[in-house]
Parts: sequence; structure tokens; C-alpha cells
Amino acid sequence: MELNRRTLLATASAAGAAAAIGMPALTPAAFAQTAQAGKQAPSFYRYKIGSFEVTAVSDGSNSFKLADNFVRNANRDEVNAALRAAFLPTDQLTNQYTPVVVNTGSKLIAIDTGRGPSGEYLANLSAAGIDPKAISTVIISHFHGDHIGGLRDKDQNLVFANAEVMVPATEWAHWMDDAKMNAAPEAARGAWQNVRRIFGSIASKVTRFDADKEIAPGIKSIATPGHTPGHTSFDIVSGDGRLVYQADASIMPYFFVRNPGWHVMFDSDPQQAETTRRKLYEMVAADRSLITGYHWPFPAAGHIEKDGNGYRLHPSVWVPTL
Repeated sequence: MELNRRTLLATASAAGAAAAIGMPALTPAAFAQTAQAGKQAPSFYRYKIGSFEVTAVSDGSNSFKLADNFVRNANRDEVNAALRAAFLPTDQLTNQYTPVVVNTGSKLIAIDTGRGPSGEYLANLSAAGIDPKAISTVIISHFHGDHIGGLRDKDQNLVFANAEVMVPATEWAHWMDDAKMNAAPEAARGAWQNVRRIFGSIASKVTRFDADKEIAPGIKSIATPGHTPGHTSFDIVSGDGRLVYQADASIMPYFFVRNPGWHVMFDSDPQQAETTRRKLYEMVAADRSLITGYHWPFPAAGHIEKDGNGYRLHPSVWVPTL
């Protein structure tokens, strides 16, 4: 009570002094004149992997209503319970997109390219001081539109004009097969046509790589099929540092890391995706490797811990200096 009394007396004294010299008394309203920003600062984040510098570049996010079949083998009540456990709103989802750029010291390598003109990748790439023309290599994990859309701008020009474009051979064989496109449901053909829009005019220049190969200095491909037939993750190693870029081996961690047996509606082969996810997370948990997920909360990196029949993501701690 004494502390409250002193605070009140001090406040009254200050108000009296202000009045004595003709100054208006300050009220809370006097401090509420600045307009709210209503938006975030440019979103990029850097961290070191050995001598490599990795820049996570946000392509923004989108929020949407939770579909009943978003998780094919869990009902809405189970999915909402997972959202509540993660302190998130129920009946809706927010999906984030985080490609990375790896600076090896001699090369700038972009892994995946975001959604394209509808996203924020190019703006945040510029904010990070990275010129798309300086990118020497673009590596693609799989051919879904939110990973390849940024290869072209709104006028269909190539964004990374000086870069070698590298894609998984299995993914290329699947999506560029006209017979498979024609056999696909009508609603799904837009994805196939988008692949042709992106790669059609540069098909002869695209480098196709196999799984389990070093495709760039310090970067090895890892076959992680299921999300798509040729879905590929990447093992990035420099000195004692290691980062596993898992792309879409899982989408939102509070769903599919915690519950690796859940099947997201976007997986082409859900059972294979689950097998892949469990195998990948067993390896990462055992090795205590850093891992980054394309659709995880920004900056989308952390460590995986085995937890019962599932896993737990421990997000990386933000550091101000590298």
C-alpha cells in the first residue's frame, strides 16, 4: 500500500507542477497520436552453417479456412485440438513460405523460389541485399507452384537470369510426362500446365540430378518421395555445420512433426510420405542436426527431438550476430 500511495503522490505532484508553469498535464491520450504501422518489417534471417551463410527469405503467408479433409486421417476435432495445443486459432490455418539462399563464399545458391508475383520473396530478397542476377544456381525441391513460381516474374521473364537451374530427375520425368498429365483429373491439370509454363522454354537448359548425389559444393540431394514422386530434400554441410533442408517432408510442425502419421491432403502418396517423414526425422533427431521446413513458422529452422510416437520441434534461438 505504501508503494501505491507514493506513486499517487508523485503523480499528483507532477500534475500540480505542470499546471503551475502553464503546461498541460500529460494524459495517456497524449501518447496515442502515432498511426499504427499495420505491417511487418522485411523478413529475412541469417545464420551460419560452418563457413556457409544461410539466409532464410520469407515469401509471406496466407490464411485460409480449415478444410475437413486437410488432414486425411484425422477429424476436425483432432486437428482443432492440435491447433489449441499450439496456441493457435481453431478452424483456420496460416501457411508460411520460406526459401533459403546459401552463400558458400564463392557461390550464391537459391533453394526453391517462392510463389511468384503473388508472394513477397523478391521484395525480401532485395531487402536482404541479394540481387537475383547474382544467384549462380537455383535448386528446386519439387514442382509444386509455391516452390517454382518465383522462377518467372509477372511478365514471364526469368528472374534468375544468370543461374543454372537444377531439378530432381524423377520429379522432371513425372511432371513432364504428357500421358500422366492427360490422365490426371481435370481439376489437377492446372499444376501440370504451370510446370510447362515455368520450364517449357528452358527445358534444354535445365540440369536434372539424381538422388543421393553432391549437386553443388557442400550440398547433397536426399530422396524424400511421397509429397510428390520426386520430392527431394538437401543435406547442406560445411565443416562441422549441417543443415537439412526438408522442403515439404512435413508442412505445419504442430500437425505433422508432432503427429508424423497424419496425412496432409497435398501428398501424392500419403503412406510413402509418412514413411519418408519418420525416416528423415529419426536421422535428424539422432544426429542432432539443424533442420529447416519450408512451411514452418519463420525463420523456419530448429532441432527435432523424438517424443513418444512423434517428434517435437525446438525452434532456433534468434541471434543478432553471426
